Amino acid sequence: MAVAKSNAYGHGLVPYAKLLIELGADWLGVDSIVEAQTLRATGVTAPILVLGYTRPDNFAAAALAGISLTISTFESLTILRHFSSDQPLKLHLKVDTGMHRQGFLLAEFPKFLHLLKKFQPAVVVEGIYSHLAAASDPRLKSSVRSQIKEFEKFLTLAEADGFPQSSLLKHLAATGGTLSYPEARYDLVRIGLGLLGLYPDQLKSKIKLQPALVWKTIISEIKTLSADDRVGYDLTEKVRRGTQLAVCPIGYWHGYPRLLSSVGRVRIKNQFAKIIGRVSMDMIIVDVTKIKNLARRRNGLNIGDEVILLEGKSGPTAEEIARLAQTNSYEIITRLNPLIQRFYV
Repeated sequence: MAVAKSNAYGHGLVPYAKLLIELGADWLGVDSIVEAQTLRATGVTAPILVLGYTRPDNFAAAALAGISLTISTFESLTILRHFSSDQPLKLHLKVDTGMHRQGFLLAEFPKFLHLLKKFQPAVVVEGIYSHLAAASDPRLKSSVRSQIKEFEKFLTLAEADGFPQSSLLKHLAATGGTLSYPEARYDLVRIGLGLLGLYPDQLKSKIKLQPALVWKTIISEIKTLSADDRVGYDLTEKVRRGTQLAVCPIGYWHGYPRLLSSVGRVRIKNQFAKIIGRVSMDMIIVDVTKIKNLARRRNGLNIGDEVILLEGKSGPTAEEIARLAQTNSYEIITRLNPLIQRFYV
């Protein structure tokens, strides 16, 4: 399963999903019925599982579009009592093996299965799955193995209540679990960050991943400041000498973290340039003094020159930006504004 949720982790839902299907993905995973319907409306016919919550008033639309839904609460059964559609509703049962987020607890699962059988064949149980809480942290291997054992208990209960394992898609591992725990792979693996060439936090792997994303902007203005001039909102930073500054049309509205104010860096002509002053809503200012001096012999530094904000090989990397912004790489890439133009090469 290629997990394309949350606008494909910021990479662009529709083109990313279509590309991954071309490359051989069997399933697509999305967060919401809205994302799933968007893919169906643009011609994607591959199996799609909604991993997040779906409002019951969308059940019929999901059935008609052949979209599979996650069910993780007893409350869903009250809606299924009145469910009617020309097509069966396809379900994956989410079980809680230790993360304690979505999912049925082991003690309540037999009761749910017994009630669920009453709604067949209006509903079809396609799969059963759970999520590993700490698969990327090598210090917590025992908790992962405990979750795998718990998942096996759920499978045994399902088998005993008339849902044979041979008829179900069983899935437990996301990127971290797939890379580190072969025993957690079962019938299907859900790969999100790994397909983008990034490792989950703290994960070390022998498998070499190449980051797919390069985030670029341009220089839109160049100016020279004198020593002791101040820069940006609230005049938060003072330059100590004559300084060449470049303005770039990118800011926190686009997803560039405001926490990078005065500490972040970008790359111009393969040299790093520090952010000066506050990250604004739509602009950043960078110190290009050294770069401008180095570039004089190569036609100087000009408006329109390329600026690298994020790039996996030479930097700044998603992990570096995340560290400075006090978050993780997931948040950095998923918060890229959907209106930014994306190129797939």
